[in-house]
Amino acid sequence: MSNPPSAVSPRFVTGSLFRHIAVMSTTGAIGLIAVFLVDLINLFYISLLGQQHMTAAVAFAGVVGFFQVSFCVGVMIGIAAVVARTIGAGRTEDARRIATTSLVLMGVACILVAIGGYVFLEQILSSLGATGETHVHATKYLQITLASMPVLGVGMACSALLRAIGDAKRSMTVTLTGAMVTAALDPLLIFGLHLDLVGAAIAMVVARLAILSVALHGVRRTHQLLGKFEPAKLRADARAIGQVSGPAIMANLATPFGLAFVTSFMAPFGAQAVAGMATIDRLTPVAFGLVYALSGSVGPIIGQNLGARRFDRVRQTLKDSLLFMSIAVASAWLILALGQNLIIRAFSAQGLAADLISLFCSFVAASFFFVGALFVSNAAFNNLGRPLYSMGFNWARATLGTIPFAYIGAHYGALGVLVGSSFGAIIFGSLATWVAFRLTARQ
Repeated sequence: MSNPPSAVSPRFVTGSLFRHIAVMSTTGAIGLIAVFLVDLINLFYISLLGQQHMTAAVAFAGVVGFFQVSFCVGVMIGIAAVVARTIGAGRTEDARRIATTSLVLMGVACILVAIGGYVFLEQILSSLGATGETHVHATKYLQITLASMPVLGVGMACSALLRAIGDAKRSMTVTLTGAMVTAALDPLLIFGLHLDLVGAAIAMVVARLAILSVALHGVRRTHQLLGKFEPAKLRADARAIGQVSGPAIMANLATPFGLAFVTSFMAPFGAQAVAGMATIDRLTPVAFGLVYALSGSVGPIIGQNLGARRFDRVRQTLKDSLLFMSIAVASAWLILALGQNLIIRAFSAQGLAADLISLFCSFVAASFFFVGALFVSNAAFNNLGRPLYSMGFNWARATLGTIPFAYIGAHYGALGVLVGSSFGAIIFGSLATWVAFRLTARQ
């Protein structure tokens, strides 16, 4: 007879908040960087083939894949927020039941999204500006990877549960596993078996299976965080998760939506411009992994302290998060500026592609001070019961703050598109931070 699972202890209601933020963000960043490193590794190996249309195909496929991952991240935010609050309030059994429900909901939702992707794949790629061989290669790649979206989604949901309970190290291990599998399989499949983009797609599917296996073991075996599935309480649990996940999904979809427009504005400038953007899009989350990790890392810290009614710690979490973000962005910007020539050579970038990468590393990367502020504010909104604020600011940035400026920039060439697309973060990142501080002051 097995022993009953022990109570789940809230870890973030005591101790140094800056330390909690640093540990959660650093381990989360390593995990996130590992996820995005998969795409960067794929792009690196594909770029070695020396075929611009394949590199461009990776860019178009990346936009579609970004929509899928953003959807999953939105659901993750809801899962982490609800489970963390429940744990913080000391309701261990409820947390276990909600955890099980969350995996079911994520799996079903991802199946539906994958089906929709298959049905409209041709139209989606055409609307982004993919043509000819680029369109053909992007289609083949996505036809393979779309089938593994439910696997990715449930794996990411398990990772969210690990972070909600405070096990940042194991959550990091989950995503590192995926990166290691990809790094090992990519050269074998792309070059050894001469499968090119198809090989890269197969490697990604196998990596996602590895992520799910490790994550599920941590949630189920190590922490015993999965309880009995109770259909009678499914609607109530789904509503609780959906109240955060729904707006969070919409908020997260705003970024790939804006990226889709930027890509379509880049497409008329040729394969070099699209290839340059592909490199930037995959380099960005790796270079600014700490910033991307902040939103998911700060959420459980705010959630547990909110559940414990430690409102003073909620406010301090926001302040310490912005300080940590500023240090992270300054460090990443310096590394990019100093290492830009190495990056250009590593990805065999030439002409316009090299010019775009150089401009980003030297100047445009500075806009991540405001992107990071927006991410931190979103975490505060989602956990303070104002997820619609997060959705509103993200969509404002992706539409009003991106499309008009990128359109105007296009009149000055591909470099103008890149510069114009960064203005939204400056405007709406600043506004979101001001609103977040106003909200925490009311607690």
